[in-house]
Amino acid sequence: MSQTARVAAIEALIHVDVGRNIGKLCAAARGGLLGAATALAEASGVGVITGFYVPRGTPPAAETDGPIGAALLLHGLAAVGIAGRLATDAPCAPACAAALRGAGLATPLDIAALDAPLDPLIATWRAAGVSHALSIERCGKAINGRPHNLVGLDIGAHTAPLDDLFLAGPWETIGIGDGGNEMGMGALPRSLIAADIANGEAIACVTPARHLIVAGVSNWGAYALLAALAVLRPDWRTRLLASLDPALDQAILEATVQDGPAVDGISRQQTLTVDNHDPAFHHAKLAAIRAAVG
Repeated sequence: MSQTARVAAIEALIHVDVGRNIGKLCAAARGGLLGAATALAEASGVGVITGFYVPRGTPPAAETDGPIGAALLLHGLAAVGIAGRLATDAPCAPACAAALRGAGLATPLDIAALDAPLDPLIATWRAAGVSHALSIERCGKAINGRPHNLVGLDIGAHTAPLDDLFLAGPWETIGIGDGGNEMGMGALPRSLIAADIANGEAIACVTPARHLIVAGVSNWGAYALLAALAVLRPDWRTRLLASLDPALDQAILEATVQDGPAVDGISRQQTLTVDNHDPAFHHAKLAAIRAAVG
């Protein structure tokens, strides 16, 4: 099987709807994983953006989807010598810091205040030599310039406009999302999101990405991206597959939930779940993705 076919098989594993009606979004984004992995294989420095705040959580906190995938991805990139840094905002910083600790990483964490200009952070990324910006499960701006969660709630009071960092360049952009309201989803027609996603007209993110990965769960997009890199760069394969480890994923999940804290984005509870599914569900997907590397 060719490299392209194997990456397509990996992408098919994450193009699974878990209840958001994203089938047409997946179809429209088909090939995005190959484009993203091909771009990332040439990266010299990667800046990752994540953190989706749940203001009605118990307690209010970032959700588990996003920080876990970001930490796992940064773990794999570090293993192959690609420098990384993680950016989020103050409300989501505790969960992101806990995720990095769970992964055993000393990756720089850039924290944006909600009411502060982003110019210093943009300058930091440029000085650090970031060549690729990757957003995973980060709520982005809708047509009205405000971020909205899946039920349509405006969460701008809890969300810094990191879209402006994502688009500031000169880096190439990669977006990972699962619901239509995440940064990068502006690569798809807004009408597509409006037609198929609940509250889509109001929540559809207009911030585009050069490469878009749509997944049933955003953390799966991180799994798939590491696996696709392992296909495209056989010299990296062993080190990348070592990061696609359910034990590592579990350690990051436990640290993020317990020490962040973080909450499940669906149930809004502080539980060891992601999008209302337990670790066994996600680790079965991880195993299938690993197997598809070949």
